[in-house]
Formats: sequence, structure tokens, C-alpha cells
Amino acid sequence: MSNILIIKHGSLGDIAQACGAIQDISENHSEDQIHILTTKPYFELFRKNPFIHNVILDKRLSRFNLIYLYLLMRTLKKLNIKKVYDLQNSSRTKFYKNILFSKANFNTWSSSETTLPSNISKEEFDKDPVLNRFEHQLKTSGIKTEHTMKPDFNWAVTNIDNLKQEFNLDKYIVLFPFCSAHLTHKKWPHYNELIELIKNKYEDQIKVVVAPGPSEIDDAKNINAVSILDKDKALDISQLASLIKESSFVIANDTGPAHISAHLGVKGVTLFGKHTTAYKVSIERENFKAIQVDDLEKLSAAKVFERLSGSIS
Repeated sequence: MSNILIIKHGSLGDIAQACGAIQDISENHSEDQIHILTTKPYFELFRKNPFIHNVILDKRLSRFNLIYLYLLMRTLKKLNIKKVYDLQNSSRTKFYKNILFSKANFNTWSSSETTLPSNISKEEFDKDPVLNRFEHQLKTSGIKTEHTMKPDFNWAVTNIDNLKQEFNLDKYIVLFPFCSAHLTHKKWPHYNELIELIKNKYEDQIKVVVAPGPSEIDDAKNINAVSILDKDKALDISQLASLIKESSFVIANDTGPAHISAHLGVKGVTLFGKHTTAYKVSIERENFKAIQVDDLEKLSAAKVFERLSGSIS
């Protein structure tokens, strides 16, 4: 039995996308122990993942913090890692390869860079869809991929009967009208108009809810929907996944919850401006689709409502 290390720091949407790749790595190393190096927001989540045996916290302190680097290196060295699968593929993990695993080579370190096709630049390769890049990386590393192209986030769900009872949730639509403060170009501005259309058609037959993150609770007060919180705090990731899983439909900006929705198999739609494409981020699934426009400001509530009403029985 050997020790295998996967590196995946975040973010939330990226974690959902990587589920299939993690499952494939685990199943191909069925006789080995699978460890994952991740950050604090996802530490407890990964402890629930059935394809991971041990979760290691990376505090991601400054690269110039030599004491921290030494302690991290000592932790990893004790495991005598046979192979690393870098699913983060960032400048930081490249730094780890050079400093913490200085003797690593193609056979012991798998990343998009070490498995890059010889006839293409990394800049060009990075234009391919996320899941395609994972699949190429793993196949080139000798991994048989059955799940990489179809991630399944259902392992993350938990029981939310208490929340459903508290908020009287039976049939409901979840909206994710928020986005990071530095990514406002991803934000569709017409959610309240959409809510009005939903309420006019469905009245009390279906409830409209939002699930704000910790920094979005105040912003949620500007949305005419019920905010689902757990004792006035944001839901944890498993609660969020469960709320999404049991919903009738999801409408979201291009954010982490949109990717969770896609890989839970729920019905829904995500709204894209010209910042990227649904194709590149591999978000469209059988039940979850995207509306892509050049200008989110000009995407009408009626257009989004049309997509929703055609999917709800």
C-alpha cells in the first residue's frame, strides 16, 4: 500500500468540478491511501468524501514563511508520497513541486504542465474545457477515467429536514443572485423582476428562496425571496448542496453554487455574460443549462422566466 496525494485548494465551483477526477484517482489506486491537501473552507467537506482517506490542511501562508514551509514539508515527508495529482494547477502548487517535491518528475507528479501535449502551449491548452483538461491530465498519467467527465457531487449532501420544516419548504426554486465583490460583471441585475413573474404565475404553489453566503446575508435583504439560514448563519456546503438537491429548479449567476447544481443533476440554468463561456467551464449537464449573452444587463427577466416555466411541471 502506497500513499497518494491530491492537491485541490478550491474554489467551491472547482471543488465540484474535480469530484469525478478525485473518484477516478481513488478507484485507480484502490489499494492505496488517498490524501488530499486543501484549504480551511473545504477541510470538513472533504472529510465526508468517500474516496479520500485523509485530509491535510494547507494554511496557504506566505511562500516566504520558511517555518510553515518546513512544517508542511515535514508533514508530507512522513507520508512518503508515491505520487502527487495536482488538480489545482496553480502557481502555488508549481512552487510546491519545485520546493517541497524537488525531485518530482513525470512519474511522480501529475499536473496540467507535466502532462501538457507536446504540440500545444499551456496558454492554448488552458482554453479547453475544464473537465477535458482534467481528463487529459489523468489519462496521460495512466488513470482510467470513468467519472472525470461526469462529476457527481451527491456525496456531499446531508439531512436538512429541520431547515425544510423551519422554512416550510415543500416545492421551491433556489436563486443565487450574488457574486464576489470583485466579480460584479458576473451579476445579473434583474432577479427581483424574475421573482415577481414567478409569484404572479405560481402564487403559493412554489416558494422562491435564496441561500446567501457569509458575506451575502445583508445583500440578500434586497432580494424579495426567503433567505435560508441556519440560526442566522450561512448554510455550510453540505446543507447548501442538500437545499439545491431537493429544489425544483435553480437559477444562478456563474458562481460556485451553479457548479454544485450542475453536478448534483438538478434542473436549472446559469447566466453568463461575455466573461467566459459555459463550454469552457464545463457547466452544462443533462438537466442544467446556460443562457449566454454578451450583456447581462440586457438579458430580460421574461427570457429567464421562459426557460424556468418550460421546465417546471
